Amino acid sequence: MPDALKLMSLPLFPLGTVLFPGGVLPLQIFEVRYLDMVGKAHKAGAPFGVVLLSQGQEVRRPEPSEGPSGATGAFAPEAFHAVGTLATINTLSKPQAGLMVIQCLGTQRFTLTRKEQLRHGLWVGDVTCLAPDTAVAIPADLLPAAHALGQVIQNLQRQNPAGNLPIQAPYQLGDCSWVANRWCELLPIPPDLKQKLMALDNPLVRLELVFDILQKTGIA
Repeated sequence: MPDALKLMSLPLFPLGTVLFPGGVLPLQIFEVRYLDMVGKAHKAGAPFGVVLLSQGQEVRRPEPSEGPSGATGAFAPEAFHAVGTLATINTLSKPQAGLMVIQCLGTQRFTLTRKEQLRHGLWVGDVTCLAPDTAVAIPADLLPAAHALGQVIQNLQRQNPAGNLPIQAPYQLGDCSWVANRWCELLPIPPDLKQKLMALDNPLVRLELVFDILQKTGIA
């Protein structure tokens, strides 16, 4: 087995959402700490890491002081989960000064082994990439999850004939990982639960858990 790929000082983007491999992530970038990072990543064709916040907010905010002035210059602490997903930038536009609009694609999961916050607030980390999910055919008892997702995709195609869909082709409706990941993106479940599902190494177990949610909600 080849050694796992390691990336050093990978720029990190802590968010309130979970990015799955194969998932589409649109972002509006306006914080100074990310504008330069995203511009460099796009120019170099390099990825950055998306991680789910466990403390703090997406936009960096000063931490209020208990004193009369109410401000100290310090920022509210940020913390995030150790398992994330590499994101590559598909499109980038600059509709106005100080604003970038990008669309990213999730590629490979990783585990953080070291993290550091730089002086201007950007997080970087050393990561070890996780092996891609094994391709597993969907068993007969879970096929309703694939059929329901296929119907969702058809509805999205009818509603968006221009093709700007939140789910990108190729549609792998026979693969446990792909179907489970797309449902995790679509379902209104808490981010912490999405994080646990994303971090699972077994795509069949992930789909089984997703199918249980679909049954409870009456979707499949």
